[in-house]
Amino acid sequence: MSIQTKGIIFAVLSAIAYGTNPLGALYLYAEGLNVNSVIFYRFAFASSILALFMIIQKKSFFITFKELLILIFLGLLFGISAISLFSSFLHMDAGLASTILFIYPIFVAIIMALFFKEKNSIITILSIIFGFVGVLFLYGSDEANVSNFGIFLVIISSLCYAIYIVIINQYLKLSALKVTFYSMLFCTITILIHSFFDSSLNIMPLVNFNMWFYTIFLALVPTIISLLFLIKAIQLIGSTSASILGALEPLTAVLIGVYVFNEKITFWLVIGIVFILFGVILIVLKDYIDKLFKIKN
Repeated sequence: MSIQTKGIIFAVLSAIAYGTNPLGALYLYAEGLNVNSVIFYRFAFASSILALFMIIQKKSFFITFKELLILIFLGLLFGISAISLFSSFLHMDAGLASTILFIYPIFVAIIMALFFKEKNSIITILSIIFGFVGVLFLYGSDEANVSNFGIFLVIISSLCYAIYIVIINQYLKLSALKVTFYSMLFCTITILIHSFFDSSLNIMPLVNFNMWFYTIFLALVPTIISLLFLIKAIQLIGSTSASILGALEPLTAVLIGVYVFNEKITFWLVIGIVFILFGVILIVLKDYIDKLFKIKN
């Protein structure tokens, strides 16, 4: 098996694994857990597993004070993003929420243009238009479970994740494993603090087998396994190819929503999903397309 083939397989497995987020979350909601509890246990378990990996591989946990402050802020962003996304599952179809979340590369491009003077190209503008039109198509379908508040929550989640990525790229020079561990750790702490603000937000105990099973599933499959496969895929085929194959993430979530939770899929929803994915792929391939046009010109 070639390196390219291995990389593609890892990228596909990573995307599919991440797309199973709704599978764990919706079953845990059905068991009676609130949003805070689902996210808290997911990242508490995941950060513990990552810490164990780092200890086994004898990786250093050392960070400077400046890095600590940045990582605390990243954990806060991660926490807000997770709360917003998982809360949106209560207001709209989880598959559609996961699709809208996927517009984060477009937000990254906008942030880089506004705050870091990265030159906007026609590709960036087109991707923004495609993403916006795609969301409008999702919103315009009367047959699906879509709400204004649900879309607002997912956009907040996507924006926070985009800021998270920009900060890592611009201000942190740590290994992916270390950044992910500390981000998850401080995200867990953020969720814990958030749970103290209202009794309805309190962390609830895991009291039966299903709760433990789906919580561990969330920590392992869409978190740890997805992360490790993604890192391996990037090492083998590069971040651009891995990002394109990441389009399988929302598609997996949509299929789970339709076939497991009986969420509705309509013609306009399919069109909306296609527009969003096309806009994201344009952003991912922006540098390649720009170079191609320069060569032709």
